[in-house]
Order: sequence, then C-alpha cells, then structure tokens
Amino acid sequence: MTGGWTDLFLGVIAAATLVMALIQIGAIIAVVRVGRQAQQALSLVQQEIRPLVAKANAIAEDATRTAALATAQAQKVDVLVTDLSRRVEETASIVQQAIVMPAREGMAIVAAIKAGLGAFRGFRDMRPRAARHEEEDPLFIG
Repeated sequence: MTGGWTDLFLGVIAAATLVMALIQIGAIIAVVRVGRQAQQALSLVQQEIRPLVAKANAIAEDATRTAALATAQAQKVDVLVTDLSRRVEETASIVQQAIVMPAREGMAIVAAIKAGLGAFRGFRDMRPRAARHEEEDPLFIG
C-alpha cells in the first residue's frame, strides 16, 4: 500500500507542477503582450511628440535669431545715442564760442560805456554847492 500512496502523491506532485508550469507560461505570455502594447504606445507617443519637438526646436532657433537681432539693434542704438550725445556737446560748445562769448564781450563793452557815461554825468554834477541849493530851494515845500 505504500507503493499506491507513493504513486498517488507522485501524481499529485506532477499535476501541481504541470499547473504551475501552465500558470508561468500564461504569465510569460501576458508579460509579452503587455510589453508589445507598451512598445506600441511608446511608438505612438514618439510619433506624436516628434512634430512637437521639431516645433519647439524651430521656436528656439527663432528666439535665438530674434535675440541676436535685438542685441545688434541695441548696439546700433547705443552707437547712435553716443554719436548724438557727442554731436550735441560739440554743437553746444560751438554755440557757446559763437554766441555766448561774443555776447559776454558785448555786455562788457556796454558796461564800459555805461560806466563812461556815468563818469561824464558825475563830472557834470560837480557844480558848486551854492548853485545846487538854489535849485533845490524852489522845490522845497515846507
């Protein structure tokens, strides 16, 4: 009887091993299917993303070109402003030399003439005091 039980247990072990092997084969088949589906999904995502990446690259290139142009324009404006500032300073210097300096000299001449006339008036006003009192008395009210 021990031989019968042994054969029975060996049969149960063989059946269990067969079931486990079938489960493992099913799991392998399921993993392979999931792997294929993942690969297909990844391929689809790559196909969808490629145009987006290309557009992003084109936008980045445009932004780089725009930044380079903006930098060049800013440098041109800087040169223009610097040149304009230098020219304004030169013009102001020329105006000062051509107008302000002669005007100062003219004002100095006018001041000299006024001083000269004031001196001549001072000589005229230097009359005797008695004569001046006679002129002032008729104007005195009192």
